[in-house]
Amino acid sequence: MTEQTTPVDDTRPAEDTTSAFVPQPRSEPLTPATTETATTEPAATEPAAPGFVVPPPPVAPPLVGEPQEPPVKVKKDRRVLRAVLRWTAATVVFAAVGASAAYGITRMERTDVPGLATEADGRWDYPAITKPPLPSGSPGPFAGADKSGVHSADLRALLLPAPKGAKADASLRGDDGWLSSKAFLSQYAEKVDRETVGQMLTDYAVRHIAARGWTTPDGTRTRIYLLQFDTAAVAEELASTKLANYGGAQYALTGAATTERDEHFPAASEIDDITRFAYTESKPYGPEQVREAYLSAGDTIALVVQSHKGTAPAVPFQQTVVLQSQLLD
Repeated sequence: MTEQTTPVDDTRPAEDTTSAFVPQPRSEPLTPATTETATTEPAATEPAAPGFVVPPPPVAPPLVGEPQEPPVKVKKDRRVLRAVLRWTAATVVFAAVGASAAYGITRMERTDVPGLATEADGRWDYPAITKPPLPSGSPGPFAGADKSGVHSADLRALLLPAPKGAKADASLRGDDGWLSSKAFLSQYAEKVDRETVGQMLTDYAVRHIAARGWTTPDGTRTRIYLLQFDTAAVAEELASTKLANYGGAQYALTGAATTERDEHFPAASEIDDITRFAYTESKPYGPEQVREAYLSAGDTIALVVQSHKGTAPAVPFQQTVVLQSQLLD
């Protein structure tokens, strides 16, 4: 009777040859893997001898500690991982730096940001300007439906203050802040003009004249005169038909023989209820250039004059005229 061996049932799962695992060396001895055996069927033509079991051919056990596949794939995966980590870190750093820079720019003044700095345009540094208080129960000159144009506030308080660093002109202080008609008329160049304008002040019954003047460090001299009348209609007629017209001033001031309309005032600077006649001395002018403007503001006429050796800057003149207009509005 021929004795056969029963094949060993190999239930262990097959090796995963696609794994990227790289075994690490171990200091303790490892237990060798169990050797699998198999039974070989005897050849059909030569029956096996009785009582002799044909041993199966030896199967070499897998080597412990030796990778089943070359580590090329593992190294490639690690390189990709390291590259991803580097780019992620770089992105985080750039985002943080960008956010910090954006925050820093928003905290800076415009003049501190390169490329956005705005150079000084010649404006003067005026103090904070506020309108004087009105008497109890008195409306503003253009308040309400009627807009009478009457300035109930003290006329002297409606004069524009001098900018910082300017030296006051004591000759315009007058008596207790009120200027005489003679002192006002002295600015006109021709005697006949002084007489004519003086007679108009009498005919139109000027009530008060207040004035203020100063000289800035650059040598620009400024004079502001406020003339108040009984009604807005009287003041408007005198300003629009007697003292000023569209093309130039009716009566020449000292140092400005001829004038022409100043076309460089921004349209946005116009103020409702204030009529402005701005002029500049025509070329060729003498040792200094003169700029002047008449303002018709309700019952008050304002005359703003600036002069400077050589050329009178346009920006401070426009600034002064606009601020004085706002005080009269």
